[in-house]
Amino acid sequence: MSTPATLPAAPAQFQFRCSLAYAAPLSLNGILVPYLPVWLVSCGFTPFQIAAVLAAQVVCRVAVATSTGTLAGMASEPYRILVWSSALSLLSVIGLFVTSNFWVVLAIVGIQAALFAPYAPMVEAIAISGVRRWGFLYGRMRVWGSIGFVVMTLVAGNLSSLIGTNAVPITALVVLVASLAVAFVAPRLGREIMVRPARSAAGPRGLPFRQVHLLLIGASLIQSSHGMFYGFSTIQWQGMGFSNGVIAGLWCIGVMAEICVFFVSGHIARRFSPWTLMRFGCFVGILRWSLFPVGGEAWFYAILQLGHAFSFAFVHLGLQYRLSEAVAEDRQASAQGAYVAYNGAFLALSTLLSGIIYRHLEIYGYYAMVVLALIGLAAITVASGRYPQRSASGE
Repeated sequence: MSTPATLPAAPAQFQFRCSLAYAAPLSLNGILVPYLPVWLVSCGFTPFQIAAVLAAQVVCRVAVATSTGTLAGMASEPYRILVWSSALSLLSVIGLFVTSNFWVVLAIVGIQAALFAPYAPMVEAIAISGVRRWGFLYGRMRVWGSIGFVVMTLVAGNLSSLIGTNAVPITALVVLVASLAVAFVAPRLGREIMVRPARSAAGPRGLPFRQVHLLLIGASLIQSSHGMFYGFSTIQWQGMGFSNGVIAGLWCIGVMAEICVFFVSGHIARRFSPWTLMRFGCFVGILRWSLFPVGGEAWFYAILQLGHAFSFAFVHLGLQYRLSEAVAEDRQASAQGAYVAYNGAFLALSTLLSGIIYRHLEIYGYYAMVVLALIGLAAITVASGRYPQRSASGE
């Protein structure tokens, strides 16, 4: 593919605007991931019903995320997808204020997840375009999503202590309003896609696209091994007598460790290949879930939460750096959508399985998450074994 001799200038404040776009959807995760299960408990739902709602949330997200590439091709500007996604999601979440019926909540949570599904992968595609076209720092943009997660986890936790679990839908509504506002200031890239020859999808440094799917599956399996943690850790810690403040602190320790990784991601990527980052993240994930059933004190879980810097952040960074090398820019939205789809599908199964296992084994169900992490490691090892070249590209 031929490319222009010079690239057009980057949109003004590109990195800052992408940082805002990352902060919006991940701030919502900072509310829903730790506290939606607690809100569902307050509605009187059983562990299986809670798992069903959480799994439906992920399944619906998957169903729409797979069409992200198609939506990107249809839209005159990617930011328009962000606008419609956040606006419709905002309308749907209002339903949580009027009912606590299981079937209605199941439907509302699923619809909201489906409507908001294109937001995050479109932001990833925009950011990766900035990395490839103008050399912006991926980690410096993505880190603000993690910061947003921490801030909203603390806000929702403290507000829950003051007004109860109604803080969950209230803070979710506020974040979705902010997501809509941020969508209007997201960078405009236009429909023309320019790809550097060295980064093409079929070049010597790239993977065949079918091989990318094996990589996506392996990374998704590692992320899905967090399913029991996302769904039941807050409930488990409450059962151990931990206060809301301690629980919020434990969540924040994990994300703060993740933030530190993103801040220094350029240095890390220059020293280690994407494959090494992903494999090491897998090993830490296996160790983390193996030790989770052993502890009973807050300090022990605080140490384990530091492992999130590796079981999540290293795997995510390694994957995104490899995708920036292996997938052409005009296929980035499709690749990111496929990742969300695989991630969501496996996480939905993991979450639903966790509800069943937690009912019978409680904390010892984390050993099932060890098995998922091992399978993910095997998939990534196969992918890297077939294409063992080192590609520490930096940011």
